[in-house]
Formats: sequence, structure tokens, C-alpha cells
Amino acid sequence: MNGTGKRYFLVDAVRGAAIVNMVIFHFLYDVFIVYGKDPHWYGLRGIHIWQQAICQTFIFISGFVWVWGMEGNLRRGLRFHLFGCMISLVTLFAVPSQAIWFGILNFMGSAVLLMFPLHRTLGGASCFRGFILCLFLFVFCRQIQYGYIGFGDLVRIQVPDVLYSLKIFTPLGFPFPGFRSGDYFPVLPWIFLYLCGYFFNGIFGRHERWQRAAERRIPVLSVVGSRTIWIYLLHQPVCMAVCWLMMCG
Repeated sequence: MNGTGKRYFLVDAVRGAAIVNMVIFHFLYDVFIVYGKDPHWYGLRGIHIWQQAICQTFIFISGFVWVWGMEGNLRRGLRFHLFGCMISLVTLFAVPSQAIWFGILNFMGSAVLLMFPLHRTLGGASCFRGFILCLFLFVFCRQIQYGYIGFGDLVRIQVPDVLYSLKIFTPLGFPFPGFRSGDYFPVLPWIFLYLCGYFFNGIFGRHERWQRAAERRIPVLSVVGSRTIWIYLLHQPVCMAVCWLMMCG
């Protein structure tokens, strides 16, 4: 919902499509990886692209709607962090080998809160230039957790090892040696994708035709997309229960 109280149902539908894909993805992940039906499934390139598309959609949309929810963003950011910590504890005890440390919910919480100072700094910037710059930085820093930035083999700049030696830097995108997480979304590079969504909101606001198109409801998906956080929190226990019944029944 934007600042005037108008709801863009197409945005909800995009989130709805993403959460439906996430439920399917996690169910298959449980079948193939957690229950060991195909340990190589997660390493397939097509599966990686699918997983990344789902998460990138959530991050981009969250940045896109940030400015519309400014009054509740502090509460929303803290709630994301709380839910992220709950998921870390649950996975640590339920599936220790797949424990989640600084997953997508913790990133979303950090991004929502970081946007308060960033909005004051970037609010007057050109939306188009900001979008292009942040897209460039997202791609450029995409491999920072592996120790370098650049563009594949064309440009590869080594990041100083000292940044990876301190555990406190892990949430920023510099994981310490031996760090493992079933879902890891550090501030870098993902804040740049979040900012892409933020700047795209400004571009969107200048196109009335886009706004009229976004007001259209998409059956089912628009409703599902307005309840993504609760579906996200509940779907994995349900998927695990269904898998257990299938495997042990």
C-alpha cells in the first residue's frame, strides 16, 4: 500500500508468486537434501538460478515498498530480526547441519533499519542513476563472501583477508573461515539489490500507466502475497511434516 492508501495488488501478486515458488523449493529441498533422496540436487545450476530468483524477488520488492511503510518500518525491521533469530534457534536444534545464521529475514531486518539513514542521504538522488549504480554494485560485489569482487574472470579484485578474520564482520559479507549456514544473506552485496528496489519505486511513481496496471488484482496470488511473512514462517515445518509422513508412512 502506498502513502495515499492505494494498494497495488500486482506487487502483492509478485510476492505471492515468489512465496509459492519458495514453498515448492523448500519442499523439494527437504526431500532431496534433508532426506537424502538426491544429494546433488541443490548443486544443479538450474536449481541455483531458481533459488536466487525467489530470494532476489523478495529483496527487490521489500526495497520497492520501503518508502510506503515508513511509519511502521522500525517495528517491521525489528520483527524481521526477531523472526530470523527464532529460525536460527529452531534450525540449530532441529537440523544442526543446516542451521541458518544471518538468513534472509535477518538481512531484511537489517536493510529496513539501514534505510532510515540511507533514505535521508539518498532521498534527493536521481532514481534512474541510483538504480543503475546500485545494480552495478550488486553485480560487482556479488562474490564478496568468497573473497573477491569484480566480474567473474574478466575483473577479479582480491578483498583483504583481514576482513574475514573477525566473526563480527560475517553479517556484513565477510564470513570467517569455517562459517556455514543453510541460508546466508549478508548486508553486502544484498543491500544494493534492496536499494535497486528503493530507487525503482521513484521511477514507478512517475509512470501513471504503470500505476494503473499495478492496481489490478491477480486471483489468489494477490491475497497470498499480502501474507508472505506468515506463510514463510509456517511453511517449512509443514513441509518437513509432510516429508516425514511420506518417508516414514
